[in-house]
Amino acid sequence: MLNLTANILRIEPARLARILAIGVPIIGGMLSQSLINLVDAAMVGRLGETSLAAVGIGGYATFVTVSVVMGLAAGVQAIVARRHGARQPQALSEPLVAGLLIALLISLPLTLLFLLIAPQYIGVFNGDEAVIAIAVPYFEWRTLAIVFVGMNFVFRGYWSGIGSTRIYLWVLLWMHLANVVISYFLIFGLGQWQGYGAIGSGMGTAAALAFGCAVYWWLTFYHPQHRVRNWQWPTRTTVQTVARLAIPNSIQQTLFALGVSVLFWIIGQVGTQEQAIGHILISLALLLILPAVGLGIASTTLVSHALGANRPDDAHRWGWEVVRVAVFIMAIIGLPLWLFPSQILSLFTHETHLIELGIWPLRISGLNIAFEVTAMVLTQALLGAGASRQVMRINLVMQWGVLLPLAYWIGPMAGYGLLGIWLLQGLQRITLSAIYASLWHSRRWAHIRL
Repeated sequence: MLNLTANILRIEPARLARILAIGVPIIGGMLSQSLINLVDAAMVGRLGETSLAAVGIGGYATFVTVSVVMGLAAGVQAIVARRHGARQPQALSEPLVAGLLIALLISLPLTLLFLLIAPQYIGVFNGDEAVIAIAVPYFEWRTLAIVFVGMNFVFRGYWSGIGSTRIYLWVLLWMHLANVVISYFLIFGLGQWQGYGAIGSGMGTAAALAFGCAVYWWLTFYHPQHRVRNWQWPTRTTVQTVARLAIPNSIQQTLFALGVSVLFWIIGQVGTQEQAIGHILISLALLLILPAVGLGIASTTLVSHALGANRPDDAHRWGWEVVRVAVFIMAIIGLPLWLFPSQILSLFTHETHLIELGIWPLRISGLNIAFEVTAMVLTQALLGAGASRQVMRINLVMQWGVLLPLAYWIGPMAGYGLLGIWLLQGLQRITLSAIYASLWHSRRWAHIRL
């Protein structure tokens, strides 16, 4: 099967196996994250719609806050992978420790800030007092875990950088299992104890993130086989390099999260029904692109390894080969969206009029998804090459300067509705893929020094 797929994609079997060995565990970890979110929703959903709405709001609010530290993964991964490719094992611990220090320095003031403004911040998302009464303490518990989120991203960047993504998957699965067990007892209690209700979900998730960080710490610094030996404190140059690569990516991640919120608001200006089905469409899209994102993270490692070994032609080749794998996989995933849109939408809603509204936007997603993934993969490949500022500028211009203003004009103002917005979004992402393909083809990124 591997050889057949390699022949179809015109990739050497050994190179395809390398791509999958790095990418598949990351994809598995990301899919498990989506699954655990559904499990959390199912547990909290038993408490009623107010609790479910509160946890949903608290979870989205948390996504915006943790996006500030998400860029650390790409920064650490790029440097570790570059040094790994250059066969400098003694220098791998520096970017890891630098990332952990930066995570700590960013997370502490960020945690304090959001704890102080939690009621006002949550109030932006919903004005219902009953919902806010649950959402605020839920968000506060999740906020206390920001430092663990940041460190977990740093550890992911390190292990992905050396190509050991199975460690990332293993830790994530244990962390998710802990989340289910701890959250269940904190939500529903045990025996005569009634538990904390929906707030217990936030407490359980925070505890699971701390547990995952502890497991990472043990594996990285104490495990007899996997531990980093002779680790050293980073130089100022290494700390500055990690920050220089991480900050633009974190800004991009934060503004992307806010951009999704603004797009959801724009759809709401078209109509309540459009917003309801739009929520399903956006959630599906974010779930279905995970394989491409996972392969993109694999491309970060492969490109950085090649550049570290001073093989820019091989780095260029890795980028295109990962793109071909991602396009192949996403074309298969997108086919059911085109062929069976009503059946897929009926899994999320039984309202006939909502299904009718979503059929053609979902078909558009199914058709476009294979063309959109070039941007997803090459974005990560460029991050591996160190072009984080350029990636940030392109993505922000295309999202905030092109997509969102035009979506507001086409949808609510010009009257083309949800379908018009979805056509525009597909066109914007295909254009973004063309831009990144041109940028990758130019090879200017090969001259960046970390």
